Amino acid sequence: MKLKAALASVALAGSIAAVSTPAMARDTVNIVGSSTVYPFATVVAERFGRNTDFPTPKLESTGSGGGLKLFCAGVGTQHPDITNASRRMKTSEFQDCQNNGVKDITEVRIGSDGIVLANSSQAEKMDISLRQLFLALAKDVPNPQGGENLVPNPYKKWSDIDSSLPDMAISVMGPPPTSGTRDAFVEIAMEGGCKTYDWIKSKSKGDMRAICHNIREDGAFIEAGENDNLIVQRLARDTGTFGIFGYSFLDENRGQIQASTIGGVEPTQETIGDDSYPVARSMFFYVKKAHVGVVPGIQEYVNEFTSEGAWGDNGYLVDVGLIPNPRNVRMQAAKDAKALKSMTGNEL
Repeated sequence: MKLKAALASVALAGSIAAVSTPAMARDTVNIVGSSTVYPFATVVAERFGRNTDFPTPKLESTGSGGGLKLFCAGVGTQHPDITNASRRMKTSEFQDCQNNGVKDITEVRIGSDGIVLANSSQAEKMDISLRQLFLALAKDVPNPQGGENLVPNPYKKWSDIDSSLPDMAISVMGPPPTSGTRDAFVEIAMEGGCKTYDWIKSKSKGDMRAICHNIREDGAFIEAGENDNLIVQRLARDTGTFGIFGYSFLDENRGQIQASTIGGVEPTQETIGDDSYPVARSMFFYVKKAHVGVVPGIQEYVNEFTSEGAWGDNGYLVDVGLIPNPRNVRMQAAKDAKALKSMTGNEL
């Protein structure tokens, strides 16, 4: 009987140890998270796999929120080592991590991206506010007659919204709901304009998002698929249509298209990099320090991503659309990443 009890105690201790510390169950870095960061992380992972003795990291595009949920679920090789995010971790997510034993986390800001509203370079250039952009593209909008109620979008022309805008039909080509660019556009531009109405901003998060994130379906907004080349071709021959896509694509086609200014701010590498352009956002990844030294290659992958050859002003990630951090921010971020500096939660 005593032997049986002793064996049970050993088995229990072993199971606790297995939960408390990550077991050596795999040799490949496991990365989840943002679909927007995914292309950048994929390029780094592929180079890392080719140029080192470590296996190419495994990446899964789960979305920022989904990735952080998986990342914060616990410590152990059944959980991801790194998660990508196209926004900063929320305080509630940091607390979830802490509650689940994910105590030491390193945050790395990798750079920025911007989304533009562009039209033919032969057409009139437009300056538009986030509120006006929301009114142009939302399915339901605040009643133009006043009051705190919504009506189906009545605006047919840009000038119906404001006489300073072009006197022509609202016609905007943009990405489908499956696109990360679409997600970013509704989260930053549409929601940003929508929340300029205090009575909408004061609603619950779910109700507010239901109003702000719904794009009109009456033909003024045209889903163009994932191929931005088709949007540029349409804009080049149709001076009455605008397109929504990432800044890097605008940069490649400047002879044919031009970007609208938003709130008077031109999208440039500088205004996107310092977040002064209204439809810009920072991108991050988060490292689970408890897995470093257990799953081989985590520190080395972080070092590659934060090298000047990758994320610097002339790095290979710039070629695939990354807007680098300002040099002083980048240098400090690289230093903190190499040291695996732990978050305190006060950053959020």
